[in-house]
Amino acid sequence: MGTKHTMALLGLLTLLVCELVTVVNSNRDEALRIMEKTPVIDGHNDLPWQLLSKFNNQLSKVNLSILSDTHTNIPKLREGKVGAQFWAAYVPCDTQGKDAVKRTLEQIDIVNRMCEGYPDDFLCVNSAAGIEDAFRSKKVASLIGVEGGHSIDSSLGALRTFYNLGVRYMTLTHSCNVPWVDNWLVDTGSDPAKSNGLSEFGKTVIFEMNRLGIMVDLAHVSVKTMKDALEASQAPVIFSHSSAYKLCKHARNVPDDVLEIVKAKKGLVMVNFYNNYVTCSNKANLSDVADHFDHIKSIAGIESVGFGGDYDGVPRVPEGLEDVSKYPDLVAELLRRGWTATELEKALANNLLRVFKEVEQTSMRLKSEKPRDEPIAYKEIQSDCHTSYGYPTGTAAHLYAGTGLLLMSVSYALFF
Repeated sequence: MGTKHTMALLGLLTLLVCELVTVVNSNRDEALRIMEKTPVIDGHNDLPWQLLSKFNNQLSKVNLSILSDTHTNIPKLREGKVGAQFWAAYVPCDTQGKDAVKRTLEQIDIVNRMCEGYPDDFLCVNSAAGIEDAFRSKKVASLIGVEGGHSIDSSLGALRTFYNLGVRYMTLTHSCNVPWVDNWLVDTGSDPAKSNGLSEFGKTVIFEMNRLGIMVDLAHVSVKTMKDALEASQAPVIFSHSSAYKLCKHARNVPDDVLEIVKAKKGLVMVNFYNNYVTCSNKANLSDVADHFDHIKSIAGIESVGFGGDYDGVPRVPEGLEDVSKYPDLVAELLRRGWTATELEKALANNLLRVFKEVEQTSMRLKSEKPRDEPIAYKEIQSDCHTSYGYPTGTAAHLYAGTGLLLMSVSYALFF
C-alpha cells in the first residue's frame, strides 16, 4: 500500500474515532442534563455495613467526604447524581434468633447519624414527598431498608417499631430462611424449603407491611415466595437489587414469568450490578448491566425498571461501574441504545416514586384496619435464646387448658 493510501486510511480512522468520541461525549452530556433534573434513586447500598465492619459504627472515626476504600463517599455520590439512596440496615443471618433486632437498631442509628453528621449532604426522609423535597434542596434523600426478615425476629411489634423509626422497605429474607418465608437458596437445593414460599404468618407480615406503608422487597427470596408475595400484597412490591434470570441464570435474579407478574402488579425491579448476578461470572462490564435494563424493560415494561446497584455490599462490580460516581455513564449507554429521556426519568426516579406513593396510598386505605397481633407459633421460634412469656408451654400449657382458678393459683405462687 502506498504512502498516500496509508495516510488516507489513517485520516479516515482518525475521523471515525473523533466522531465516536463526539457521540459518546454527547450522550454523557445529555445523561448529566437529564440527571440534573431527575437524579437517580438507588434501591440498595451497604455503606452502613462498611461502617460497622470497618469502624464498629464509630462515625467519629470516619470522614465520609474522603473515605477512599469503599464504593461510596459524598463526592462520589455527588458526581454520580445520586438524589436518593435506600441505605441497607443489614445484619448477617448468623444473628437470627440472637441479637438481630439489636444489631439492626444499631444500623438504623448509623443512617440517622450520617444525616446528623453531614446535614449539608444527607437528608433523612421517610416518604415519597420527602424524596422530592430532598431533590429540590440538592441533598441526598436518605431512606432505610431493612435487609432480611430475620431482623424483626418474627415479631410484628418489632416490625411496627421499625416503621416508627423510619424503615420504609423490608427485604423478606436474606440468604437464609426465616420461620415464615423461604430464601433464594431453596431454589438451588442448598437450603430445604421451610414454608413452601410464604407461610400464613408470612402473609400476616405482608398485610402489616401494607397497612403500615413499608414496601415489600423480594430480593433474596425464592421464586415461590416471589409469587406468593406478589399475590398477597395489596400494594406494588419491589426487588431492591436483583437482575434478570434470562441473562444470568442465578437464583438471586428474577425469571421472566415473575417479571410478567411484576408488570401486571405495577411493581419494580431495580437492577443489581454485582458481576455474579450480571454475567454469572467474576467479570462483567457496563454494557452487560445495560443488557439487564433492556431485558427487564422488554418483559416488564418501562414502568417496572430501576437502579439497585448493591454498592458496598458486593466484592466485584463491572468495569465502567466501579463506584457510585459512574451512574451517568450507564445512563449514557442507555441513551446510546435508544432510550428516551422520558424512559430514563422513569427508571432513574419516577418509577420508585410511583411505587412508593401507591404503597403510601394503600396504607391510608388500610388505616381503619386494626394492627394484626396474633404472634407466630412458639414452636417456630423456640430456642435457648427465646423466652416463652405469653405463650402457654410445658406445664403452663396444660394449666392454660384447665381452670382459670388453677392458673391464677400457680401464677400467684410463682410471682409472690
